[in-house]
Amino acid sequence: MKSLLAELRKAAVELAGIGGDATLNHFKKTFQVEFKEDDSPVTNADKEAERLIREQINKRFPSHGIIGEEYGSENEDAEVVWILDPIDGTKSFIHGVPFYTTLIGITVNKTPSVGVIYAPALGEMVSAAVGLGCELNGKACRVRKCDDLGKATFLSTDVTSFEQYGYSEPYEELLELTRIHRTWGDAYGHMMVATGRADIMIDPILNIWDAAALLPIVTEAGGSYTDLAGKKSIESGNALSTNKILLPQLLSIFG
Repeated sequence: MKSLLAELRKAAVELAGIGGDATLNHFKKTFQVEFKEDDSPVTNADKEAERLIREQINKRFPSHGIIGEEYGSENEDAEVVWILDPIDGTKSFIHGVPFYTTLIGITVNKTPSVGVIYAPALGEMVSAAVGLGCELNGKACRVRKCDDLGKATFLSTDVTSFEQYGYSEPYEELLELTRIHRTWGDAYGHMMVATGRADIMIDPILNIWDAAALLPIVTEAGGSYTDLAGKKSIESGNALSTNKILLPQLLSIFG
């Protein structure tokens, strides 16, 4: 199993590089913006990156399944399924903010097993596979050993979504308890936790293509990735990344 996961991790890093680097052809340059039915933006850079990644998966691993944000699902009941978000943080991308990422998660027998977060505009690539650890640009990385909320750095994507999804009170409490709050959000916030540069990242709302890469990355970095009820899942629709010491305190706030 480890040899399979190592092979998939290596391929996912390469394919995230192909897709992510393609976005740089448009970043801070010319791109086209459309709006989906849920009013979220999508650009031609999103579509091009996912198309390139899909082409490589189909070429190299024709029996594997794919779930992607922009082009839907194919063969999703396969043993190995690639879950793609070509640009996580499209709003950041549109505004020329470099904290957007390309995400690849891979499930094996429906278990999240491999994850890659690539921030092409920053040159940061985090990858992990179950049992094989987590790396930032090829070097092992770990979550920070913060044991005090009063010293913790708390990240989120935005402020309004906490109120929108019924978490305004715990959000306000966490603001009071933590040392600092910043909106270095989307998947980049979870990357910050996994690489020991922040202590808490909370997403009140996210989709499976936002989440699939995050669980193996944060877990293999020695941290905890759960939903706001404490369940280890990529399908719950919300997410909390932190270390194992702070997790019980945070769950009690959101419980």
